[in-house]
Amino acid sequence: MHIILFISIVLIISFLILLFALAKRNPDEKQTEDKEQEEYIRDYAETVRETGGTMKKLEHWKVIAIYLVIYDIVAVNFSYFMALLMRFDFRYSSIPVGYFSAWRSFAPIYTIIMLVTFGCLRLYNSVWRFASFNELIKITFATVITGVLHIAGITAIYGRMPASYYLIGIMLQFFLTVGVRFSYRFILLERNRREKSEKEERSKNVMIIGAGEAGRTIVRELQNAKETNARVRCIIDDNPNKWGRYMEGVPVVGGRDDIFLNVDKYHINQILLAIPTATSHQKRDILNICKETCCELKQLPGVYQLVNGEVSLSKMKKVAVEDLLGRDTIKVNMSEIFQYLKGKRILVTGGGGSIGSELCRQIAGHEPELLVIFDIYENNAYDIEQELKANYPNLNLKVLIGSVRDSKRINWVFEKYKPEIVYHAAAHKHVPLMENSPCEAIKNNVIGTYKTAYAAMMNGCQRFVLISTDKAVNPTNIMGASKRLCEMVVQSMNTISHSGHADWLPHLGEHISGTKEALRDNEGRAYVNDISTSDRKQGTEFVAVRFGNVLGSNGSVIPLFKRQIEKGGPVTVTHPDIIRYFMTIPEAVSLVLQAGTYAKGGEIFVLDMGAPVKIDTLARNLIKLSGYTPDVDIQITYTGLRPGEKLYEEKLMAEEGMAKTPNDLIHIGKPIEMDVQEFFKQLEILAAYGYANSDKIREIVAAIVPTYHSADSDLKMHQKVYEELMSEAAVAAEKN
Repeated sequence: MHIILFISIVLIISFLILLFALAKRNPDEKQTEDKEQEEYIRDYAETVRETGGTMKKLEHWKVIAIYLVIYDIVAVNFSYFMALLMRFDFRYSSIPVGYFSAWRSFAPIYTIIMLVTFGCLRLYNSVWRFASFNELIKITFATVITGVLHIAGITAIYGRMPASYYLIGIMLQFFLTVGVRFSYRFILLERNRREKSEKEERSKNVMIIGAGEAGRTIVRELQNAKETNARVRCIIDDNPNKWGRYMEGVPVVGGRDDIFLNVDKYHINQILLAIPTATSHQKRDILNICKETCCELKQLPGVYQLVNGEVSLSKMKKVAVEDLLGRDTIKVNMSEIFQYLKGKRILVTGGGGSIGSELCRQIAGHEPELLVIFDIYENNAYDIEQELKANYPNLNLKVLIGSVRDSKRINWVFEKYKPEIVYHAAAHKHVPLMENSPCEAIKNNVIGTYKTAYAAMMNGCQRFVLISTDKAVNPTNIMGASKRLCEMVVQSMNTISHSGHADWLPHLGEHISGTKEALRDNEGRAYVNDISTSDRKQGTEFVAVRFGNVLGSNGSVIPLFKRQIEKGGPVTVTHPDIIRYFMTIPEAVSLVLQAGTYAKGGEIFVLDMGAPVKIDTLARNLIKLSGYTPDVDIQITYTGLRPGEKLYEEKLMAEEGMAKTPNDLIHIGKPIEMDVQEFFKQLEILAAYGYANSDKIREIVAAIVPTYHSADSDLKMHQKVYEELMSEAAVAAEKN
């Protein structure tokens, strides 16, 4: 019994060692694993270097071959010993001495026979991690050959053995030799299955909305992509004819009403919207459902992807919050704008900013004779310059650096390039920062606008378009008040331009007390040509375009929210009830350009931006669209209103009426009556206080802008207006 136990232990240990050796990951065998491959080559090279090139590292397969030889020696002899033991009912003492002696004596001979046979059949240099039917045939053939030789050899030398000895011995040998070799194959398959299962558990379960051509392409790409761990589990489509059917092996499980059910059923964590032809309203309805699932959302940008054959996973983009504004993209009469801008010399001040750069992009596409970009920030100007040069190589483009506060510089621009149309977008726009630097807001926004408008009129410019803001309506901050002053400057300059009285215009200086000298050089010549209005064929048409917040601008909350979400929160909202009007930058700019074509002089164009939106709702939707749960995954904190900030913005003051234009989204506010001559006198005083950096600047502004008031008193003064706007925002939120 001790012999049996010893042999069994040796066999088991050999079996386990061999399995371990086979299962060990080897870079020489697994060439797809680059890191291990490099380590193997590096170790090999180091070994050769240390031994002077005389030592070769023992390859992994040779180590496996040695293990197999040792195992086979133990296994085949154990097989026939167990056969003999089984023949006599596992009673070692019952085995005849002659039989046991024959087995023991023939064992070394048989071992040699087995090793030679197995070696000839290449059973020691096969790649057993890929063992297949061919290797099984070889082992079977080797077992038969060695079995026959065993029968013949032991019978010829030592005499006959029991028939059951041969039969059981051959069978045990076969199973032991096959077992160890194919066990690794099965272990490898199980390991791969387990790894695949774990990978699937870690993978993204994807739902595709849209069982059309775009959806099919996305499904196919996801199924074939090796670099992604996403799996398409189901498809949603509103066409009942597709329900219950399969596309690329993926079930179409229902319409939009079934989104919630299948998100839970298939454990969906990413939704891809692949309906490039869907309208904004259709997208809104679908996305309003999807955002409540807390799944990450992406969408295919547009139908042009289908036309160009560019539908692919790489074209999918994250769903932006503007997709939930609940309206179609604003469209304008581009042919009308084209006719107006084509062949014109156009100047854009603040051309490197959010609005200014988009103005430059759209103008560049309308074949102007000359486009002049004027900005104080060289980096912004350089960026838009490079973009336009790349996209419009034939564009006649001039990019200039300078300040609108510099009388000499801005007048030189007009004298040099003779722009026919000016879009004045240069301004300080950040509300809280301007509260801390009110004089800079006045100098840049108000005085800069005046100097630019002055130079435009005196150099025969045809049209001057001011980019204003809804913060100019009943302003509670210095930035809004400065933009209201800009509107008053534009309206007053229009009056002067068409009625004469150029003598009313003040000569506003810069950084010196003698304002008139600021507009003259060392020889006493005027920087600005004092051309009488009667000498010009027609006066300059001065207008302003007023609109609210634009999504994605430098000062917009949306980029801030996105950065905060990427960092894991918190998302900061100033007040839970704060509301704002929103429009995309391209939409706002296209309406500005079209408003410019309607201008006759003196108008304040007001853009219809739809219903106001709660900033808190905007933040929560953006969190949901990013695949998170507000106040759970991403916290929302309320920081309180900032200096000069109010809860709402208005489009019009109570005194202003509303007139229509050919575009339903562009309205004209009725100009408020004002004493132009008195206003210019006040403006001169304002400039003096501004350049003196006086602490009394707010008092001077309040004296000129009667609607300017503190943020603390705003709700007391306009509670009814705020309640109406909040009600409008609530109705819009329910629809969305």
